[in-house]
Amino acid sequence: MQLKALGSFKAEETVQLRVPPQPTAGTENERSEASEASGISGISGTEGESSSAEASSPEAPSAGRIRGDGKTGRSARSRNRNPRKAPRPSLRSRIAADPRLASLLGVLAVQAARLAPYARRAKPEYPRPGRTGWRRWLPSWRQWLGGTAAGFGLSGFLLVVAYAATDIPDDLNSYATQQDNVYFWADGTPMARTGWVQRQEMPLRDIPEDVRWAVLAAENENFYNDPGISVMGITRAVLRTFGQGDTQGGSTITQQYVKNAYLNQDQTVRRKFTEAMIALKLDNRMSKEEILESYLNTSWFGRGTYGIQRAAQAYYGKDVSELDASEAAFLASLLKGAGLYDPTLSGANRDRAEERWAWTLDRMVDIGKLSRAERATYKKFPEPLKSNPLYSTGEQSDYLVELASQYAKKSGAISDKEFDLGGYQIYTTFDKEREKRLTDVVTKARKKALKDDPKTARTVHYGAASVAADGRILAVHGGPDHRKQGYNESNATTVPAGTAFTPFVYAAGLQHGVRTTRDGGTTPVTGESLYDGDDDVPVRTPEGPYWDRSGRKVAASNDGDESYGQISLRRAMALSANTPFMQLGMDTGLDKVRATAVASGLLPSSIGARVPALSMGSSTPSAIRMAGGYATFAADGEHTEPYSVRRITRNGARIPLDLPEPRRAVRADVAQEVTSALEDCFREAHPDGAPDGAEVAGKPGTTEKDTASWYVGTYEAVSTAVVVYRIDLAESLEPLPLKGIAGTAGDSVPYGIWSGALGLPG
Repeated sequence: MQLKALGSFKAEETVQLRVPPQPTAGTENERSEASEASGISGISGTEGESSSAEASSPEAPSAGRIRGDGKTGRSARSRNRNPRKAPRPSLRSRIAADPRLASLLGVLAVQAARLAPYARRAKPEYPRPGRTGWRRWLPSWRQWLGGTAAGFGLSGFLLVVAYAATDIPDDLNSYATQQDNVYFWADGTPMARTGWVQRQEMPLRDIPEDVRWAVLAAENENFYNDPGISVMGITRAVLRTFGQGDTQGGSTITQQYVKNAYLNQDQTVRRKFTEAMIALKLDNRMSKEEILESYLNTSWFGRGTYGIQRAAQAYYGKDVSELDASEAAFLASLLKGAGLYDPTLSGANRDRAEERWAWTLDRMVDIGKLSRAERATYKKFPEPLKSNPLYSTGEQSDYLVELASQYAKKSGAISDKEFDLGGYQIYTTFDKEREKRLTDVVTKARKKALKDDPKTARTVHYGAASVAADGRILAVHGGPDHRKQGYNESNATTVPAGTAFTPFVYAAGLQHGVRTTRDGGTTPVTGESLYDGDDDVPVRTPEGPYWDRSGRKVAASNDGDESYGQISLRRAMALSANTPFMQLGMDTGLDKVRATAVASGLLPSSIGARVPALSMGSSTPSAIRMAGGYATFAADGEHTEPYSVRRITRNGARIPLDLPEPRRAVRADVAQEVTSALEDCFREAHPDGAPDGAEVAGKPGTTEKDTASWYVGTYEAVSTAVVVYRIDLAESLEPLPLKGIAGTAGDSVPYGIWSGALGLPG
């Protein structure tokens, strides 16, 4: 066709463009009709390949002429209905236009040309030419090699993807993080534990090297060199899974820790694969020491224990730091299956344990972690304890745990939530032997009461506590069994102290003096000061007799309605005469009596109203507080708040503990005078109750309505308080009359418990 320029073009700028005809099917007439129907569609640069030769070819058919005014044989309406867009360049054109891509494709093309012959050879042809029979279907060695390489490559790729896709879980298994709290007697032996699991974390530095290497020799001697997994072990596990249905053996310590801390114990290939991926990542993230420490603290050792520390205590009754290589070798054998290697379970277990123990020691020698000379010293199998000494709480130990845990949280500033997470070691002040004696004598008294008077004894309670002069609570009796009665009788402030309170009145008078007239000054009081000891003596104030709200004169009475006439305060204490001390309280001032009792250790909330009955023991202190108050006199007037915990650690780290400091309650001479009077009281009532020369002081206590019977005394700088009372807990906390269940003045049940708990003659 001929292309004519617009009128503005010059003549020499006019060119001719010939376009080859579009191939069409059919006859010549059909092709001609198709050409005419296509209009200008024959002008196409879709491939951009028209050349000057094609444009000048004389054989090119003539096409419609495009005039300079842009008009063709078609109308403008027809052109507008079918607008034409510039065609998009092909991919090859775009690549060719970018020199960098073109260069890269050139290099790839060269390499592809080189590999093409090998690819053609590796391409399987089935059946293979040139072979006969079944050999026609076997790949060549090249094909085998190529397939194997491809398989390894694909496997490697999938492993990389799996490694990248596997995350270390944020949360550890609950049993891998939860710990128990362990309570120890004053001598350091285990007393009780609380918590769902027996587990205590120990830093690696506190675990001896012999213990570490015994475990490594038995489980994973190449631990410090492996990548966290054992390929051979995983392979064996997978084969066993398909063959026998489990995945036993072959795990590294890192894998075992991952299983313990992050996964479950399911024996499946999927779990094993996940375990391996996490182990690889963990090995890159944590140091070997951190992994080993975590493993030793989370592994199951049987007897309800997790971790090497609990295992050492459960099997040998000692901390892990005290284990030797022989004991460690036995504990390492338990990692293979505690149910199969605990020698106390069966004879077969013992044989397995002894064999594994010897093998582990030999392995330690082979890897250079135990000398042959030391190995030769371990000839006898280290027999473990028959049972776990880390027993759960129950009976009296629950009362001890209750007191200790409350004190630990308060003095150690530990929240309930933190304490419940566990990991604490609470070293108490409780004396194991004293606790046993106290429990035995109370149990004996309870059984006797149930035998003599079952109906009355059903509601009787025995509270007792021993407190040292420095404030340590050495023993308590809280009740028959905490699981049956959570009510702690040693710490209850329910019944009045009765006349056992009079030593505090005596101390107040000695400390502050007395004033008997409104305008008179204060007069000092000594043990020789005289008071009226008769029964039913009216109580006086500086203005005259004291009247109660009902308009009656208040009078004091003595036990047995005895009268003693004029009597010294010291002698009145020795004979347990009450009336002089009721008057002494009024003369000293009930506010001063109250202050002295509180300073000596009684709780302000337990002190009675400031009326004359205060001096006769209307206050309701607990047995612990009464023992602590008498201990103040034994400590020459310095009071230390009773405490039950002396030290707390958490996973070996010491917790700061706010222990009480002694403070002056009364002057030393006052305390010594009160103690001396109490010694006279003890000797007067029980002349043969203690060895000659023994410093024993004590005082009985009775109440006006016979609702409580006490005995409080001191022996060898330890004060013990015993109270017997009746309360029907199913009805109320209102005290009931004793009805003789506490004995008589000459045969007092509280005194019998007191003397028996201290090892004195009954």
